[in-house]
Amino acid sequence: MNAVLTKSRCINALRCYWNYALSRFGLVRNSHMPLFVSVEPAAVCQLHCPACPVGMGKGERLKVKGERFISREVWKRVLSETAQYAHTMQFYFQGEPLLHPDLPQMIAQAHEAGLYTIVSTNAQAMTPELAEQLVQSGLDRIIISMDGLTEESYNAYRIGGSLEKTKAALRWLREAKNLSPLTSHRSPLIELQCLRLRTNEHEWEQFRRDYKALGADRLVFKTAQLYDYADGHPLMPTEPRYSRYVKGADGTYHRRALRKGCFRVWSGVVVTTTGEVLPCCYDKAHSHAYGNIMKTPLAQLFASDKAKAFRQAAFAQTPKICQECWK
Repeated sequence: MNAVLTKSRCINALRCYWNYALSRFGLVRNSHMPLFVSVEPAAVCQLHCPACPVGMGKGERLKVKGERFISREVWKRVLSETAQYAHTMQFYFQGEPLLHPDLPQMIAQAHEAGLYTIVSTNAQAMTPELAEQLVQSGLDRIIISMDGLTEESYNAYRIGGSLEKTKAALRWLREAKNLSPLTSHRSPLIELQCLRLRTNEHEWEQFRRDYKALGADRLVFKTAQLYDYADGHPLMPTEPRYSRYVKGADGTYHRRALRKGCFRVWSGVVVTTTGEVLPCCYDKAHSHAYGNIMKTPLAQLFASDKAKAFRQAAFAQTPKICQECWK
């Protein structure tokens, strides 16, 4: 299904676009709520991906008891404060969402509230039973990360993962989707996502040929965010146009110039396992948190002076996280 376009959601969307347009001329208004919310079901992961703070072991906060999974209280607060105005609920941030035991129920609740629902996963925790539960939950779209067609190319980035588990997850989802009487609307859409890396660039054409046979409905290639890229990186594609980084006259690599005027910080937020409200998914260290939804209503946080100041700074790409962004 698509999101239910209620009167309040349509009015909220119009206000969002209008306020964004005014802000480009220095007229700051904030009479709207987020159009989308990315909620973090889990702040832990089984893999050790080299461009992920969780996988790289840099998230010391994740070791604190009680922060590994979002609680029912935080989830209920997020849903109750956003369902009337938001269009989309994304169930991912830094950790692996399938590790949360209540994920299908959370998706079902968002679905019942008329929200468009998306999950992004490495699929390592998928089982036939979980695949069936996700299909029955009303999930609209599931993104499966698979960055190689051999165990060698796959594990070059998805360190600790299994390509065969990923293929099995795709197969189980397809089977559950085909067997379910509730999927006449073709949901969930199964999206196979591949990062463009040097280790898999020889497989890109095969990805294009085989993604449907693997069980996916759509294939999406994405450029990879890398760390310590100034002197090059072993995962950087050999073809420059498929990389976020270009070599300068001094021989070092730097980020490509990005268009200024971020819309995402006007249209959405991230809510972490502990209820912290972040401006976007690039705030991986929680450096620009607006506050906590368990202490302050989201409407107040989204319209706070701190949120307004960050949005204005984002226009000029002043914050470091904006300089690393690729949206």
